[in-house]
Amino acid sequence: MTGHKPRAHRRRRAQVGAAAAAVAALLLSACGSDGDGGASAAGGGGTNFVTSTNGIATVAKGERRAAPRLQGETLDGGQLDTGDYKGDVVVLNVWGSWCAPCRAEAKNFVKVADETKDQGVRFVGINTRDTSTQPALAFEKEEGIEYPSLYDPTGRLLLRFEKGTLNPQAIPTTLVIDRDGKIAARAMQPLSEEKLREMLDPVLAEK
Repeated sequence: MTGHKPRAHRRRRAQVGAAAAAVAALLLSACGSDGDGGASAAGGGGTNFVTSTNGIATVAKGERRAAPRLQGETLDGGQLDTGDYKGDVVVLNVWGSWCAPCRAEAKNFVKVADETKDQGVRFVGINTRDTSTQPALAFEKEEGIEYPSLYDPTGRLLLRFEKGTLNPQAIPTTLVIDRDGKIAARAMQPLSEEKLREMLDPVLAEK
């Protein structure tokens, strides 16, 4: 009888690993896309989001779905819980140090994060597909990123987002979460400062 539990445990681990690998492979394949290709279709199948010609998908305030609560260790060894940020607007950016489009947009995130930090805006990264924290920490230092990033090498945190919502499906992906903890906007492409503001400012202006 003692042999059954280890086998069952290995099966569970294999299933979780396979699911995480599938998500990570999807995200990895999206990195390097050069614009709106991954985000050009309007939501369908009962979803409530609409994607504009600039590749930014948005949801009307009364039709948004709650973002999952994300908890875990940050790249610098601290702990982060997005549940602590309710009442703030959260900009959530999925990135990897190996991803050239992530590097291209990083300076824009640093600038907007600095400009909005006193307006109730929290920037949070989700670092994924980096097999150790060292290259990710080097990326942050080089780009001057001071806001925290959850370390999610296998994409497990990304599995918490419901399919059919504005869930992350590419690297980079950026989500804007409103003060009620609901997903208001998504972009699955590297963002200029202007496009990031297009996503953030309308949510920030909501009362």
